[in-house]
Amino acid sequence: MTIPSCTPPDFAPRRPGTKLPAGAIDTHFHIFGPSAQFPYAATRTYTPPEASLAAYEHLAEQIGFSRAVIVQPSVYGTDNSRTLSVLRETRIPIRAIIVIDDKVSDCDLQSFHDQGARGIRLNLIFNPGESFAIATKLADMIRDLGWHIQFLVDISQIADLASRIDALRLPVVFDHFGHVPMQKGLQDPGFQDALALVRHGTAWVKLSGAYRITSQNSMPPYHDVAPAAQAFIAANEDRILWGSDWPHPAISVPMPNDGDLADMAMSWVAEPALRQKFFVTNAEKLYGFEPI
Repeated sequence: MTIPSCTPPDFAPRRPGTKLPAGAIDTHFHIFGPSAQFPYAATRTYTPPEASLAAYEHLAEQIGFSRAVIVQPSVYGTDNSRTLSVLRETRIPIRAIIVIDDKVSDCDLQSFHDQGARGIRLNLIFNPGESFAIATKLADMIRDLGWHIQFLVDISQIADLASRIDALRLPVVFDHFGHVPMQKGLQDPGFQDALALVRHGTAWVKLSGAYRITSQNSMPPYHDVAPAAQAFIAANEDRILWGSDWPHPAISVPMPNDGDLADMAMSWVAEPALRQKFFVTNAEKLYGFEPI
């Protein structure tokens, strides 16, 4: 089976038309490679582009992020070596979301926490053999650390989503709008369940990766995604997060410029107080950054 290779990002990000708030936090990015030093899992579903920390730090400077959260990608499985190395190497205040299995020790979890990990990612899209059932066991393992579970999942395909999430008894985060294709519309039962969880404060949602759910095969702005963004914002403005999703691996639309993605996000939150929550204070609370 041939593993598809991803298009590299635009390494010349332009500055957004409107400046992001001071202290803005990018809650979702990845670093890939060098592959000789940090090999990818043989069972991966894509081969990412080389995407260095230096390139990301340039992006952060251009877009206006001063803090960030690195997320363990599926191509590294449970080997968090590359993700954790970024915590040591970067000049940006940073936190991490890692990937674990149910064999990890309490000692290792504490070590991850001390290095800057603040949650785990459960991938039900690019790891088709994974199931929601393991979430309960992992939740029990991380609850005392004050961590959360970040789900990469199409919430429209999870039966009894609300009751399953409530049973975990810790905060959860949905990647990329919950990954509901916009063709299904906002009345999709899974989307409505996610809205209710966000409204009640049980769940957070990253309004990131709009190109992953749009029906447009075009550059941003993705107009069909804006109603989903507004629905989550209206549900609970204290539970929305922004993430760049750089370097945008495994997308099926033309590669966007990150300045355009930032402008699109800014158009969803016109009020200064709302922008402050979206880009700064909500992420400070969830990831434990010192307030600016």
